[in-house]
Amino acid sequence: MKHVLLIFSAIYLLSCTSPSKDPIDEKVEILMKQMTLEEKVGQLIQYPSHEVNTGPTVKNTNEAEDIRNGYVGSLLNVTGNESTRQLQKIAVEESRLKIPLLFGFDVIHGYKTIFPIPLAEASSWDLEAMEKSARIAAIEASSDGIGWTFAPMVDVARDARWGRVMEGAGEDSYYGSLVAKARIKGFQGESLNGKNSIAACAKHFAAYGAAESGRDYNTVDISENVLREIYLRPFKASVEAGVATFMNSFNEISGVPSSGSIFLNQQILRGEWGFKGFIVSDWNSVTEMISHGFAADPIEAAIKGITAGCDMDMCSKTYRKHLVELVKSKKVNEKLVDESVRRILRIKFMLGLFDDPYKYCNNDSTVILSAPHRQHAREMAAKSCVLLKNEVKALPLSKELKKITLIGPFVEEKISPLGNWAALGSGVNTVSLIEGIKSKLGENAIISYAKGTDFNGTDNSGFKQAIEIAKTSDAIVLALGEPGWWSGENKSRTNIHMPAGHEQLIKELRKLKKTIILVLYSGRPLILTEIEPLVDAILLVWQPGTEGGNAIADVLFNDYNPSGRLSITFPYHAGQVPIYYNYKNTGRPLTDEKCEWCTKYIDAPNKPLYPFGYGLSYTQFDYSGLQLSSEVMGMKDTLKVFINIKNSGVNAGTETVQLYIRDITGSLTRPMKELKNFTQVYLKPGEEKKLSLDINVKDIEYWSYGNEYKAEPGKFEVFVGRNSIDNQKASFELK
Repeated sequence: MKHVLLIFSAIYLLSCTSPSKDPIDEKVEILMKQMTLEEKVGQLIQYPSHEVNTGPTVKNTNEAEDIRNGYVGSLLNVTGNESTRQLQKIAVEESRLKIPLLFGFDVIHGYKTIFPIPLAEASSWDLEAMEKSARIAAIEASSDGIGWTFAPMVDVARDARWGRVMEGAGEDSYYGSLVAKARIKGFQGESLNGKNSIAACAKHFAAYGAAESGRDYNTVDISENVLREIYLRPFKASVEAGVATFMNSFNEISGVPSSGSIFLNQQILRGEWGFKGFIVSDWNSVTEMISHGFAADPIEAAIKGITAGCDMDMCSKTYRKHLVELVKSKKVNEKLVDESVRRILRIKFMLGLFDDPYKYCNNDSTVILSAPHRQHAREMAAKSCVLLKNEVKALPLSKELKKITLIGPFVEEKISPLGNWAALGSGVNTVSLIEGIKSKLGENAIISYAKGTDFNGTDNSGFKQAIEIAKTSDAIVLALGEPGWWSGENKSRTNIHMPAGHEQLIKELRKLKKTIILVLYSGRPLILTEIEPLVDAILLVWQPGTEGGNAIADVLFNDYNPSGRLSITFPYHAGQVPIYYNYKNTGRPLTDEKCEWCTKYIDAPNKPLYPFGYGLSYTQFDYSGLQLSSEVMGMKDTLKVFINIKNSGVNAGTETVQLYIRDITGSLTRPMKELKNFTQVYLKPGEEKKLSLDINVKDIEYWSYGNEYKAEPGKFEVFVGRNSIDNQKASFELK
């Protein structure tokens, strides 16, 4: 113990007497000099818990003894103050160097107060609200022993078949970059050593969302231009936001699995971007390089992983079993191990774990599921709702309705609305749709309910009851769609329709010729082409979280005017997938539907059912007077774009004004449109405002023919409007 006190006394003195150097680096170096090779390798090891399983089962043996010997740096999926304190006590009171453990957990969209799935939150286009969700999640997690979250997922996703679209911000790299920064700031706060700050993790590096066929864990094969232009931008933004850690992806790019990619981890992330944090593998991904055919055995996998700069081995134990001997036999340079250890220790120092190893076990746990947290969850769920259709003004519903019929398996459901990756969220704390509506309407309302069918849509025995109660209703609200466990990791689908029984139920109820409102639950874009004409309104609520029932009732009954806008395209047909708004033109573009020798389908349109940026409101917003501050823009100039917005309807509401550009000609071909700015404006009925949005040269830069980001002189078009299709156009020239 005396030996350890001398070490930390020296660390303290150095931090006081070396103001010209980073004191954390000095502390790390002092500690490094005391470490054996075995203890160094130990910092690179993450063991999984038996409490929660989020990957292939891995059995731990002698966990406590390994911690006591300094052979473990982090633990995954251990939750709760009692459990984390018990294990931390072994590390800091019974091991030789007293190096604290880092406890990680997938805090994706809330800890116990569960917010809408990330794709839903992205539909709010409210960056401050998303940051607040992450802040609340960090407050709750840090109050229950957790200091590190494996979020945000910043993968750009253009393929609705991929289950993990639910976990990201959608299909656009510009918007995804802004969402990444907001979430990172929310998790990490103003400083990593803050009381309720936890380390964020940008994942999955890189291009995981481009998996072939939309099948999870599958191969990725894209050009460097697409990689740089689309898939890397949110990761670069994450570095700029100061994210503490990165996670490698499962996929390969150009034949190299990400956990073994020197190009990704060393050249780009650390070399070009200057990332100072550490990289963790995904679950078992170091060993999985053997299955890829990139490593012959676990020994070679360990060599390739550490050489590529994958610092921490999550769960596979490949480093644990082989790195020490590999260094001793000179097959791995110890300097590689040292650099990885430095990066991990640095984050632990920055989190304040050496000052207070029990930091995350001492916080006030009464904040969990507190009234303010639940209120934000309710507001966030309402903001995330997207009104896809509203004919004959079927919505909003009147609170004076005497009879309302609720049909569908989601009406009373409390688990599915939490969505996948719901951390420690519980159905016990979830507000169901029927509870939210009953609370809204009070005791005098007559609410009829029939399940109609099951979640999978395979049981139609309830159709008859549903039809009977619907006959006498003033309004039919159908709660149907994709259950929460149909999307997420390893939840890829080839058929992205609603369950067949759900579609059939809609067809049967349509025969009553009554107003039908579809409350649509989903974790991804669904094919709605056949059922869209059969309902009068569609309110997309995604998987809305703990307060979903209350939030949906707020929207249905006009206490919140829907303001959500899609951050991912809804296809017209599954055969269009992958489909996205920022596509490129071809040598034979589609000029009109009669064009014979054009790029098109012969059995479906090119356009989606609902485009990127789309969403309706209970009011009407009119656009007029698009103007540019100049028709010519210099390389150091800022171009101002002006537009008038008027609320010509009868409800106050929020409009998301979107600005896109098109680079007409470049040294490499450019997309037809690219989102470059947006703003949200709240207008009362009859109110009109003139808005100004900026375009800078940085907005115009792209990964060009010279393998660098630069803006090229030429002609550009500017589009401003309510979504990626419905907009006004102007032009300027960059000189």
